[in-house]
Amino acid sequence: MRNRMVLTVAVAAALIAGCDDAETGSAATTTPPTTTGSLVEAPAQPPGDASPKRGTPSNDAGLTVTDLRIGHHQGYDRIVYDLGGTGTPGWIVQYTDRAIQDGSGNEIDVAGQSVLEVQITGSAYPFDSGVTPYSGPDPATDPSAPGIAGVYRTAVFEGTTQSFIGVNADRPGFSVTTLSNPTRLVIDIASP
Repeated sequence: MRNRMVLTVAVAAALIAGCDDAETGSAATTTPPTTTGSLVEAPAQPPGDASPKRGTPSNDAGLTVTDLRIGHHQGYDRIVYDLGGTGTPGWIVQYTDRAIQDGSGNEIDVAGQSVLEVQITGSAYPFDSGVTPYSGPDPATDPSAPGIAGVYRTAVFEGTTQSFIGVNADRPGFSVTTLSNPTRLVIDIASP
């Protein structure tokens, strides 16, 4: 029994290390499960559902995006929004014909064949959440993730962080998952 436990911990550590290498730093269902810990299991098969996904934030949510990572896995690409602050995020993730910035109404030029809009609800301005916001590249890219043209902006407006993902395919399926310890929003997008 002890050997099985040690083997399980070793495999989990190797998987976590592999995810860290695949997802560069700084750079489903309508109610997906919340997972605790730092390991996200790979989907049994690439996401196939391209319909909008929604989740509700906790009542005490006051979160700020602190980092953004992109990684490629067999059959899908993953975008991870690291979040600092309090509570758990909500989200509205859906394809859109145009990337229109909240607040200003300006259109953002997003590379790729499709645009996936990500709205993280339960967001807070950095001066309210007390955490340092993401300050990496805009757009964030990773050449090892062929399905992702770029991840654009992480601007907060009226309690929502808005971001756009340029996808190099015609509206492929995607899933949305939340994780805790630390808090993250994970989006998996089917890729070739």
